[in-house]
Amino acid sequence: MLNNSTTDERLNQKSPQRLVQYFTLAMATIYTCLGIMMWLPQANIFALPTTTRRILGAVFIIYGILRFARTYRQHFQRNKTHDAR
Repeated sequence: MLNNSTTDERLNQKSPQRLVQYFTLAMATIYTCLGIMMWLPQANIFALPTTTRRILGAVFIIYGILRFARTYRQHFQRNKTHDAR
């Protein structure tokens, strides 16, 4: 069958999309760290009541984990299965 590789793949060059993939993973990590920071009792830099801060922290943690997993599955696992063909 036809090999439908892109020019960047044929030349072994990294595309700008690769940078976006790593940026998305970094943002997911930042969201998770922000959520953990909001859960810590020393994090009084946020002028929010404790309950609100913990709920918002939990939302950030869950969102960061989901975003990291989705990005990893979409960009990095797909490349491994595509390279094996």
